[in-house]
Amino acid sequence: MPCLLWEDVPPGYRLGVEDEEIPQFTPYLVSNNPTQSAVIIFPGGGYHHRAKHEGEPVALWLNKLGISAFVVDYRVAPAKYPFPILDGKRAVRYVRTHGEQWGIAPDKIGVLGFSAGGHLAATVGTQFDTGNPESPDPVEQTSSRPDTLILCYPVISFDEYRHAGSVANLLGDDPNPELIRKMSLQYQVSGNTPPTFLWHTANDASVPVENSLLFAGALSQHQVPFELHIFPEGRHGLGLAAEQPTVAVWHDLCATWLRKIGFAPS
Repeated sequence: MPCLLWEDVPPGYRLGVEDEEIPQFTPYLVSNNPTQSAVIIFPGGGYHHRAKHEGEPVALWLNKLGISAFVVDYRVAPAKYPFPILDGKRAVRYVRTHGEQWGIAPDKIGVLGFSAGGHLAATVGTQFDTGNPESPDPVEQTSSRPDTLILCYPVISFDEYRHAGSVANLLGDDPNPELIRKMSLQYQVSGNTPPTFLWHTANDASVPVENSLLFAGALSQHQVPFELHIFPEGRHGLGLAAEQPTVAVWHDLCATWLRKIGFAPS
């Protein structure tokens, strides 16, 4: 059953606007979670919608690995920056704050995103904060830093290799250059960016593979552990890629990564 990210009115929520969505998440909890880990999932959709095949099926795959999962319905257009980003950060804070009741450790919370959801995940992973100790809301007092990133054919660049739809839906038709740079996440990586698993296809016609290459290059420059897989062929938006077995191995490779970093039992 979906749960609200905010108990009160979310920041930026426009009361009475017919097409406004309330940000929420759906938990997929496992009873046997020996590593006490969780992964928060941001489906893709160009900040225009959220692709269903990149939500629940991915959560169920993680459950099979012994990992609890949460699928987030973050805000999309007509909601604009910064509200989808605030939803992403709030999801990490929320799971960390309430993790004990779900058997989740505060240092075992990852985020996974596809396409524009990958952009959201990478934004949360590079522009996190330690929380606001003066907030009356205990969730907002909590760090929004995830402990690992899993980026699947992510949108990273809002400049040279941009996905025009994601840029317009998040920032509007004429964003200022400073905001474009801030949302071009290859420039936002630091030594504190979490360890990252990335995959992409070389002939992705919607989000160029250079997006993942730029992010991996920035991780390397800052000596952040990462694993990158580029598959020769495959359309954009494959999700678990059941229709393309040569790409579907990404989730086996990712499972190995999750075991290596202590997120899944070996």
